[in-house]
Amino acid sequence: MMDWDNLRFFLELARAGTLQGAARRLEVDHTTVARRIQALEKQVGSALFSREAGGHRLTEAGRRLQPQVEAMESAFRTVERTAPAAQEGLSGVVRIGATEGFGTVVLAPQLARFAQQHPRLTIDLLAMPRLVHLSRREADIVISLARPARGPVVVSKLADYALRLYASANYLQAHPPIRMPEDLRGHSFISYVDDLLFSKELQFLDGLYKPDAFALRSTSILAQHRAVAAGAGIAVLPAFIAEADARLQRVLPAQANFTRTFWMSMPAETKHLARMQTVWNFLKETAESQKAWLDGAVA
Repeated sequence: MMDWDNLRFFLELARAGTLQGAARRLEVDHTTVARRIQALEKQVGSALFSREAGGHRLTEAGRRLQPQVEAMESAFRTVERTAPAAQEGLSGVVRIGATEGFGTVVLAPQLARFAQQHPRLTIDLLAMPRLVHLSRREADIVISLARPARGPVVVSKLADYALRLYASANYLQAHPPIRMPEDLRGHSFISYVDDLLFSKELQFLDGLYKPDAFALRSTSILAQHRAVAAGAGIAVLPAFIAEADARLQRVLPAQANFTRTFWMSMPAETKHLARMQTVWNFLKETAESQKAWLDGAVA
């Protein structure tokens, strides 16, 4: 009988492509990943990965095995989520800190449904235009734009998301056409307040065009969106916010494309708690299910 842990290691290496990447996901040493894969390959009687300079690539046997293991993983998660004992056992409070736009637009509706499924569990959502600090115990789980660099924390990449340059149709009709970055000269912009910028990952415009003037600056991405929709100027906005607004149009669609990453972290000392594991897994599943939206592929 196959060891499920070995199959789990197989899936993570298939997804990450490197021993180090899989080890980070599994929170183990890369030698442990290698040992588990060797044990599985011995059990199935064939090589599942080819070792290359850039990492590990699935062999034909590995490609045949992957969908079967993914089906097992999916079934396990379904049982885990729906088991009555697990449902009844979830109680307490889980506080989630997230960036304002992502927390409000993407997470809040999903967490509302999640809360209905777990009536004894209280979710605190801190959707704020500033960094929520895990080290200060401001939240139990933090979703940030920068990967935590230190401390006894569990860290996982949650999702990439697209940002683009937008203006309202009314604004564009009232101003000279913009066909290249140089045409941005003389236009009004909407952005963050420089000295209150909580992450360098939110600096976009300087690489494209240094604005001549700002019509409005705000710490709130939702306020920026409203100002752009009102015709005040041009701004870089998350596609998951702007693409659904029929009042907005993309500006310089071929050049003004940006990508940033959401990282999720929680204290290592609480990762064993059932409520933390359940919320953590739900957030990962939510990000995966909303991938096309976050990528800007759908409104």
